[in-house]
Amino acid sequence: MIQSRNEKKMKYGKPFLICLTPVKNEAWILDRFLKCASLWADYIIIADQQSMDGSIEIAKKYPKVIAIDNNEKKFSEKVRQNLLINEARKIKGPKILITLDADEILTGDSLNSGEWKLILNSEPGTVIRFRFLNIYPDFKYYWWPQYYMSWGFVDDGRMHEGIDIHSSRLPVSGSTREIFLEEIKVMHFQYTNWERMESKHRWYQCYERINNPDKSSIEIFRPYHHMYAIKKSEVKKIPDEWFDYYKQSGIDLAIANRQKYYYWEKLVLEFFDKYGTKFFKKEDIWDINWEVAARDFGYENINKYRDPRNFFLKIVHFWLRKSQHSHTNIFVRTIDKILKIFFKI
Repeated sequence: MIQSRNEKKMKYGKPFLICLTPVKNEAWILDRFLKCASLWADYIIIADQQSMDGSIEIAKKYPKVIAIDNNEKKFSEKVRQNLLINEARKIKGPKILITLDADEILTGDSLNSGEWKLILNSEPGTVIRFRFLNIYPDFKYYWWPQYYMSWGFVDDGRMHEGIDIHSSRLPVSGSTREIFLEEIKVMHFQYTNWERMESKHRWYQCYERINNPDKSSIEIFRPYHHMYAIKKSEVKKIPDEWFDYYKQSGIDLAIANRQKYYYWEKLVLEFFDKYGTKFFKKEDIWDINWEVAARDFGYENINKYRDPRNFFLKIVHFWLRKSQHSHTNIFVRTIDKILKIFFKI
């Protein structure tokens, strides 16, 4: 059935909607994501980076999925993005690339939106920008950071020049045509599992310290704790219609799937083994007991994972957390500057 529908699209020159999704240990949400994406995408390309939680087995259950291997050992958004884009370009015919992570799902009312026609009739080289909505752990409220994400592209074959972290997902550089969508929106489910998100952000801070040694710890801290500084004006109630369409299709979006540990804890412990804990003492990653985590992962000599901070650094981290909600005001920025200049924080 999928093949005959796609053959019909080829016959009439209609573009394929191709979902591009990188995966590494996303079993917690991947099944839900694929059920939802299968409702609108013609193809879903999954680039799996050596998942160990059954993600690839989940992906292969879905007929629209094209699963490819990402054999890159290190973290690189550029590598995985080019893998996905190149695989999509093997599909003959005009195509629209929509790139979503596994924890990103279109709002249910998007699927009956007139904006699909606008997208499908757009010229090659058009960038499609989505409103990006962060869902709270209670699945009742969300916040919108007030910017649009360029996560859609009417493919014109141009090269993609990405970077290893916080890269543009698609080859949108230099494009002059843009669509800003209002009806079709993306729900971000990362924050529905708060503990998992915190685990991921600890790893990100360690990654930044290793790969961006000139960054101050404050410059690393602030963006990875933005979720603790949400303005009340940005928080809204989730409209029923965002979930209703999926509910009617038998898909329950309100599941968190919490665990005691996530795979980022293991990766951080590996960083400790390679660089030592003192290398990361200025990063705010010490809100869990790494000795206990090391023991639970079966490590020996767990004393070497002890918190290396002195009293002053603990006070600094306390200050950073307490001041996050007002980190843009002049007093907080002044204190931050003093900490950077005189204490090398």
